[in-house]
Amino acid sequence: MEEISYPIGEDCGGVGGGDKQVFILSGQSNMAGRGGVEHQHWDGIVPFECAADPHRIFRLNADLRWEVAHEPLHRDIDIKKICGVGPGMAFANAVKGHFGAAAIGLVPCAIGGTAIKEWARGEELYENMIRRAKAALAGGGEIRAVLWYQGESDTTSQDEVDCYKSNLEGLICNIRQDLDSPSLPFIQVAIASGTEPYVEAIRKIQKEIDVENVVTVDANGLHLKEDHLHLTTQAQVYLGCLLAHAYATHFLSTC
Repeated sequence: MEEISYPIGEDCGGVGGGDKQVFILSGQSNMAGRGGVEHQHWDGIVPFECAADPHRIFRLNADLRWEVAHEPLHRDIDIKKICGVGPGMAFANAVKGHFGAAAIGLVPCAIGGTAIKEWARGEELYENMIRRAKAALAGGGEIRAVLWYQGESDTTSQDEVDCYKSNLEGLICNIRQDLDSPSLPFIQVAIASGTEPYVEAIRKIQKEIDVENVVTVDANGLHLKEDHLHLTTQAQVYLGCLLAHAYATHFLSTC
């Protein structure tokens, strides 16, 4: 697909205007997307639920320019690995109907293999996420939610488990402070894979978190690839729809 990009603030089918609805996609590899990737190659298969919509769905690329969104969404963000299908496009297509003719702006930030301590305020990944989120609002618009899928890299020791709850709560608090959005919806995914025996401990923390406007979608039971770590393409599609349902159910008054 030919890439046509637009400077921040320039009209891009409405995405440069004040009505754009922005969603931050962050975390690690299952948010970045490995669906369809085998032997360092993406198969190029795009389910219809993940189809591009040149009139409605855009993404902020690594150069902070808007362009028509299409799979793989994280291709120039998570550059140390081959990216494939993630949940972002399925989410955007499922949720766009709730926003009339407004453009959906996706801001991919996820980086594979990252532990939650790497997303602490002051760390490069965190600061880049905040920079990209603020850039997405140039010319207007509103950040509607953060979609977060992370935790597999924190299943390797009891020490990581012991720190996870405070690190996660701190992350949510910092994002809201730094984006001046104290009630910003935060939809996280409870992990479906990782290193035993600590997977269930991380999942328990994720599912039991008690912070205002934080909703957890459970990936447990979704199909994994042969690596037993990453979601398949169809599992990513289903997850994107689950995230859209969670957003609509909890954060849209019309639903």
